[in-house]
Amino acid sequence: MEPNTAAKADVQTPYRQELKRSLSFWDLLIYGMVFMVPIAPFGIYGSVVQGSNGMIALAYLIGMVGMIFTALSYARMSEAFPIAGSVYSYAQRGINDSVGFIAGWLILLDYIFIPALLYLVSASALHDMVPQIPLFVWSLIFIVINSVINIRGIEFTAKANKIIVVLELIILGIFLLVGIMAIAKGVNGSELTIKPLYDKNHFSLGVVMGAVSIAVLSFLGFDGISTLAEETKDGSKSIGKACIYALLTVGALFIIQTWVAALIWPDFKSFSNPDVAFYQIAEVAGGTWLKYLTILATALSWGIANSLVAQAAISRILFSMARDRKLPSFLAKIHPKYQTPYLGTIAIAIISIIVTAFFASKIGMLSSVVNFGALSSFLFLHLSVINYFLRKKKSTDYVRHLILPIVGFVIIGYVWINLDLLSKKLGFIWLGIGIVYLIALKLMKRDTGLKLD
Repeated sequence: MEPNTAAKADVQTPYRQELKRSLSFWDLLIYGMVFMVPIAPFGIYGSVVQGSNGMIALAYLIGMVGMIFTALSYARMSEAFPIAGSVYSYAQRGINDSVGFIAGWLILLDYIFIPALLYLVSASALHDMVPQIPLFVWSLIFIVINSVINIRGIEFTAKANKIIVVLELIILGIFLLVGIMAIAKGVNGSELTIKPLYDKNHFSLGVVMGAVSIAVLSFLGFDGISTLAEETKDGSKSIGKACIYALLTVGALFIIQTWVAALIWPDFKSFSNPDVAFYQIAEVAGGTWLKYLTILATALSWGIANSLVAQAAISRILFSMARDRKLPSFLAKIHPKYQTPYLGTIAIAIISIIVTAFFASKIGMLSSVVNFGALSSFLFLHLSVINYFLRKKKSTDYVRHLILPIVGFVIIGYVWINLDLLSKKLGFIWLGIGIVYLIALKLMKRDTGLKLD
């Protein structure tokens, strides 16, 4: 990319092209895989398996299907608007400016808090192994490492991602190999069965969907791919494809690993502490070495890999909303050398430090708000596809622009209904704050006045 191209206008958008286009389809695919974490079930296995009455593979299968329909809506909107901002930009242009702000505000609830949540989960795991180092110090180490990498540029992040995802897949492969050998030997009463996918004696759709509302946390990262639309070499063409491929790949890995784990420990109600359930299974299957390997893998993949891309995604959403004067303008500042939204990255680092300090002993409360923001914004996304293509563009492609978004809306809506009460309470408080802030913006006449209807 030539140095002076950063100031040129993008012919497909009303903005100057300020972020550096350097990412390929494979970079996006790996980015999405790292964001979702191929070994994500390691950290939340106990909650999902007990919540689903043992049918954890089914919970992840339903979650994957629901997210695929959402990814299809992302694909449609990224093709129409290849700009940073994710669901904020799509709802803004697909429906109107105010709805776009609300959708962006809701996704902020997910992205702002999830890095801090990831830091705390990782710090807690490492603190148990090395209790001499305080929890906050572990969190601070992760925050500093990720901030430096993200400020250096998305290319540097992409290179780090490739190394991290390979290591995660190696560790996952080791667990699967040892686990399958344990099942073959009948360790802990294990036997080959379809019960992790369907158990007629414990099946209840409502119960399973309640577990899906927890499991879906593992899938949320795929939408982070769309925040990189202005840094992709071929613009919108790779965004939708990368979202779908990442979901299918990681979703299949989720189903396989949880199925194997469920077979090794068939009595899903007997865990003394659900938070460390997977590590107990690893110890039964392979011994202490496998237990500590999976603990270390969880800490590093959540604390470095996942939070690294989460911080990159939120800094770009802040950049997009600040560029539209919906947030303080300093968040739209671009680093003169690395061409990254570095002030947004620093802002998220500061917020993460504050949040990790405040919620150090309240991880459950922090995690409860994450899914509300993401799922709510996904509902706006599906409506944006329908409104933009059918009403504004008069499309007659009813399969892609009506039926598929409706199916996605219904599935995500059903998962949303099954969110826990605390999640909804905190989520609606956040939504209320956003509405008041939007009204204040309009009263101060700071609204951009984009007329894209």
